[in-house]
This record gives sequence, structure tokens and C-alpha cells, in this order.
Amino acid sequence: MDQTTAALERAHELTLDWLATLDTRPVPPQESIERVVGALGDALPEEGTDPAEVVDLLARACEPALVASPSGRFFGFVIGGTHPAALAADWLVSAWDQNAGLRQLTPAHSAVEDVASAWLLQLLGLPSGSAVGFVTGGTMANFTCLAAGRDAVLRGAGWDVATQGLHGGPRVRVLAGEERHDTVDLALRYLGLGEPEPVAADGQGRIEVPALAAALRSGSGEPTVVVLQAGNVHSGAFDNFEDAVRVAHEHGAWVHVDGAFGLWAAASPMHAHSLYGVDGADSWATDAHKTLNVPYDCGLAVVRDPAALKASMGMRGDYLIHDDAGEPFDKVPEISRRARAIPVWAVLRSLGSSGVRELVERLARHATAFAEGLAAIPGVEVLNNVVFTQVCASFGSDERTEEVVRRMLADGTAWTTGSRWRGRSVLRISVSNWATTERDVERTLDAVRRVVAGLEGQDAPTRAV
Repeated sequence: MDQTTAALERAHELTLDWLATLDTRPVPPQESIERVVGALGDALPEEGTDPAEVVDLLARACEPALVASPSGRFFGFVIGGTHPAALAADWLVSAWDQNAGLRQLTPAHSAVEDVASAWLLQLLGLPSGSAVGFVTGGTMANFTCLAAGRDAVLRGAGWDVATQGLHGGPRVRVLAGEERHDTVDLALRYLGLGEPEPVAADGQGRIEVPALAAALRSGSGEPTVVVLQAGNVHSGAFDNFEDAVRVAHEHGAWVHVDGAFGLWAAASPMHAHSLYGVDGADSWATDAHKTLNVPYDCGLAVVRDPAALKASMGMRGDYLIHDDAGEPFDKVPEISRRARAIPVWAVLRSLGSSGVRELVERLARHATAFAEGLAAIPGVEVLNNVVFTQVCASFGSDERTEEVVRRMLADGTAWTTGSRWRGRSVLRISVSNWATTERDVERTLDAVRRVVAGLEGQDAPTRAV
């Protein structure tokens, strides 16, 4: 216990030191991979090292090369930060060291997962009897839900994937909008389904329902899965769920919704209208480490029919202690896994429904402030209708926009990244962190103004963070 206590105390001290720097440190990393390797030492030592010394060495070597992504000024990707309740609960998860696969093996986690699942369904406005699987992230949430959908539509065609595999079976047709997230394609590749058939999207990236209906009519009664989107990664736009789900179900398709960050709009009356009709789908995927701000890794796979999910993910083992209520591993691709429901429960309990609502509305409000601030800069064009938490801006030519992106990272005040959307280079801002304040937004906008001024031939100012 002496070694354990010393190591944990040192880790606690270093953690608080790290968190205290987030408001003032540059957001991009300040050291290279090569320097970290040199500091860590690339040769495995013959003799061991005291655990507290190991923790200290690790922090000294890595801290300069860390990205300040938990700070309120990281807007490069939709990844969120870590809420204090979730961070503390995640420390307990590591200390308790529970395998969350079996109900009777870990009754504490099973109880937490049951409560958190019910709360999540309530917050997200999804059917109360749905199964909730806690997976690693959005990719595996899509994979898990699409596996349930694949197997269900094949069973409907008289083909059992569990016993017969895919070879020789009917083709599964997958339809998805042109502006779907790439993780949908990745999940489909894992599932042996290949690329989806793209369906036209409008100027904000929303699937065009008439085009979807036409594509469904052109099929020949094949087993079909339709993928919809809650929160386009560039525009934040939401598909027309009411009409798209209805049309898909009229043709017997399984409907899956990729809602990595946008599904959380359901928690706010100001934004829930964007999801009208989403509860009619068959499965939904989202990330808790995005809008909800729990630590990595935690995705959520929700399937309306628990039996369909269990048919795809479940297994039996004579050596296992089975519970009549079913097992957590019946809902996910893993057997052994981390107790991911505990940090989720902790954030939900800490915030309450009103706190989640306020968090969602605050993130969207910051995105609107960004859009207004960017639009006020001469020569800047905001390209999307800012309906949730995403902002895309052009600074004129592609070359000029890309130079702004480069200079913003060099400035260090905030992390904003470049992308290409609808044939144009853009600076993309994703607001996902619970810690982002109005001051963070204004500091970031000030950095953009400095960069733009520098492009106009003025002297580049000293970096200010």
C-alpha cells in the first residue's frame, strides 16, 4: 500500500497541476513525438522503477506534448472535455477494477448501468424499452447498431447470419446521405456490407427525402438499411426524421440514426424540434464523450428491439454466470470491458436534466456567437446555417482560408482546424466542451482577427494566450 499511496498521491498532484495550466497554456502541443520518446527512453530498462517515479517521469516527458483539448478553447473536433464528476468517477472506475461484462460478476456496475440507461433514454426522448450498450465510441456505436440492423433485415429475408454467415446470403442494401460521417462507411466495411449507396443531400447536408424515396422504390425488395444523421459534422444540420423514417419503414427498411453529437439536442426544448420523429427509428448511435463530456472511451448504442441487439452481440459460455435479465455483453461487441456507465451516471447525477439542458443550450449559444463574430470580420463568410454547435467559415479563396487555419494553430490561442465542405476549404469550429466560456469564445475570435489583420499586411503580433 505504501507504493500505491505514493503513486496515487503523485498522480493526483500532477493532475491538478495539469488542469491548472489549461486557461493559460497554448492549446496545440509544444513538443514533438521524437522529444517525448527521448525523454521516456526507447530502451526497456533491465531493472524496475518505483511506481511514483514512473508517474513523475511519464508526466514530465508527456506534458509538453499534450494538446490542451480539455480547455475551453479547443474547437478542432467534436470531442468535448471531461466534466469534474466524470473525471473523479473515472478514477474510481480504475481503482475498483471491475469487469463490466456480467451482471452477477459486477452487481454494482450493473445497477449503475441500468439507472444510467433509463436516464439516457429519457433525456434523448427514445423508447423506454430500448437496449443501451456502452461501447468505445461513435464508430463502434454505429457498428453495433448496424450489426443489429443487418442481421434483422436478413432474418426477415429468411437468412440467419449467426449460423450461415454472409456468403451466399441475400445482399443487404444500405442507403445513406451523401454527407454521412465517414465512420458509417467504416462500420459497414467491418460488417462486410461495403460502401452505402449515396442519397442526395441538400445545401446543409440533410438527406433529401424525395431522393431517398426514389432510391427505395428502385430496389427489388432486398433487405435494406437506411442511415440518417442527427448533426452534420460541418453544418450541424439534422435530417428530416419524420418523413425519412416514414418512407423507409414503408419499404420495410431498418432505420439507423448516427447522432454522435446531435442526438443530445433532444435534452433542450430550444433544439429538440430538430429531432422531431427521430424516436421512430430502429437504432441510434451517439457519443457520451462529446456533448455529455465524459472521459474517453464511451459511445452509446441504442436499439429499439433488445432481442435484435442480443441476436447480434450475445454469446453463451458454460463457464459464465448467466443472469436471467440478460448480460451487459449481450449489447456490445466486447465481453471484458471497462465500467463505462459509471462516469455517465456521475455526469447525469451531477447535472440533472436541467443541467444537461443548460449545457446543450450553452454550447449552441457559443456556436452562434462564433458565427456572428466571424461574419463581422471583413472578407469572412459563414457558410452554414448555424442550427446547433458547428460553424464553417471561408476567408475568401481556398488558399487564404488554409493560411488562416495554419496561422491559427501557430498562434496557439485556440485549436481550430481546416476541412473541405461542398468543394471549398473552410475553417471549422466545433463547440463541444462544458468548460468553454464566453471569454474563451472572444479570445478565439480575437485570435482570428489578429490572423486576418496579419494577412492584410500588418505586422504579425506576438502570440497571446
